[in-house]
Amino acid sequence: MRRVVGAAAVVTLLAALMAFYVAGTADAGPTRCQQHRLDARERAGTVTGEGAPVLVIGDSWSVGLGQDDLARSWPSRLPGAVHVLGFSGSGFSAGASRCGAVSFHDRAPTAVGVRARLVVVQGGLNDYDQPGAAIDHGFRSLMADLAGQRVVVVGPADAPARSGAVPRVDAQLEVLSELYGVPYVRTSDLDLDYLPDRLHLTEEGHRAFGDAVAARVAEAVPARPAALGR
Repeated sequence: MRRVVGAAAVVTLLAALMAFYVAGTADAGPTRCQQHRLDARERAGTVTGEGAPVLVIGDSWSVGLGQDDLARSWPSRLPGAVHVLGFSGSGFSAGASRCGAVSFHDRAPTAVGVRARLVVVQGGLNDYDQPGAAIDHGFRSLMADLAGQRVVVVGPADAPARSGAVPRVDAQLEVLSELYGVPYVRTSDLDLDYLPDRLHLTEEGHRAFGDAVAARVAEAVPARPAALGR
């Protein structure tokens, strides 16, 4: 009898611990996603620079996750009046984020309302564990959303935390960009400064990444004559 009672107590305790774990995990998800939404809204409300409008669709790097001042994230180094539509954890594929429909494709229809002279799509690090077919589908859907827009794709840098997956994603995005006739800016060769998580950039990392992207975009996307600009 004692053994039966003891076993039952252990089972009850394990069930309680499992319920606590599941509840804790459930609470952690929405809380994190809600913070991502708040950060995305704050960054979207801040336009940096002056001149012709430029739109950046991206992930946590464009938002500035981990920075005290989100307005200093790398897009602020681009020329023009820069609008950022970023969401931490998002990517080209629908499954890159667990925060719902926040992929680049999901957010693009809202973004094009900016009427930018150039749309810069930056990402790929969050697609590190996604199958190639999912990245392909997301990319094609995004290009359909941005049809008629002047677009440049900026690939993933070689963040140490996901370095093993970068070559595969980088190569696939370059092939897809070429297929759609969209300039592709490779950044996997950059030596950047990262936060302790080895995934997100420090303030200096944002400056270096932004300056490199600005220079490479300028080289990849020739300036239009004023009469033909937006």
